[in-house]
Amino acid sequence: MKKLRFLVSLTTKDNDYQVEQAQSAEQMASKLGAEVQIVYADNDAITQSTQILEAIQAEEMQRPNAVIFEPVGGTALPQAARAAVEAGIGWAVLNREADYVPELRQSSSAPVFGVSSDHLEIGRIQGRQFAALLPQGGSILYIQGPAENSATKERFAGMEETKPSNIHFTLLRGQWTKETAERAVRSWLKLSTSRKAAIDLIAAQNDFMAFGARKAFEDLPNESERERWLKLPFTGCDGLPKTGEAWVRSGLLAATVFIPLNAGQALEVMIEAINNGKKAPECALTVPVPIPALQELKPR
Repeated sequence: MKKLRFLVSLTTKDNDYQVEQAQSAEQMASKLGAEVQIVYADNDAITQSTQILEAIQAEEMQRPNAVIFEPVGGTALPQAARAAVEAGIGWAVLNREADYVPELRQSSSAPVFGVSSDHLEIGRIQGRQFAALLPQGGSILYIQGPAENSATKERFAGMEETKPSNIHFTLLRGQWTKETAERAVRSWLKLSTSRKAAIDLIAAQNDFMAFGARKAFEDLPNESERERWLKLPFTGCDGLPKTGEAWVRSGLLAATVFIPLNAGQALEVMIEAINNGKKAPECALTVPVPIPALQELKPR
């Protein structure tokens, strides 16, 4: 039997979760005897669309059996999805709700589905962490992901559900990477208002952005100012063993949210659907977990 071949398209190499996503797909492919090609879009939606369409439009013998991808931009590439389905290629969307999935599932002979982190629940956990760390309320410097990204919006919405009304935010933007968060914080620190800001906690929508924010404060030339910022609690999301979870253990982060990897899970579901005709669920959600447990958080 010919080996199944898959294209896995991820957003960027400059993010620990994306790198671990690639490894989870490679490990699952090895376990199940499939081939997998990993490509990164460098946080550019046009690059991602081009990479995927080139694979779909390749000679028939070179085409993947399915595309598994985590979208970069505000859309989940509906045109590429339709092109894949028309070519008999399976399609799985990671960490994003794609409104075209139900329609394509009705007409496609190939598997079409989504596997996502529960971004609303991730946000709710962050809101509870803020409540535990700032029981008297306070102000948070909060670094969000890209404005057009649904994960950004859902994590913020979930956090707004559970955070106390006496906690307020100063909002910055990053692109899920250390470098973009570091630049955002450096730019904010140049504002005259930032010097007067009474911030009680630094939070980000993923661990790498929290780490980048910390790096910006570590590089401040004024020692007393630097120490004042670094004494504050920092929190993030992803909670992977080698990064976020390790940073909590070492004290670099006060808290994070563990988000299970799902690229390998999507690959397993796709292979089962192709080989055995087992219909995949329209969208499966993974379950996030706070690190440490909420009752273990010490108020600032």
